[in-house]
Amino acid sequence: MEEKKNELMIEIDDQTAQGVYVNLAMIVHSESEVIFDFIFVQPQAPKARVRSRVVTSPQHAKRFLRALQDNIRKYEEKFGEVKISSDEIRPGFFH
Repeated sequence: MEEKKNELMIEIDDQTAQGVYVNLAMIVHSESEVIFDFIFVQPQAPKARVRSRVVTSPQHAKRFLRALQDNIRKYEEKFGEVKISSDEIRPGFFH
């Protein structure tokens, strides 16, 4: 008996494939969902706009955290430690 591999075909449209640059994230949650707002703040600008919002379950958010940690680990193994100065541990990611 041949074992079938589960494959998921993922498509991405051209606009989404371009991506958007963000340098700030806000994270809020309720009992049943976690909301990530990804924002671009321009230097000296008095306001910023949310470029993307992702709403997901706490379980998926935790899977995302683990996947991000794994990817940062692999990145650092290949390119070296990602350094964050003490003055950068401030606005950038709010929760």
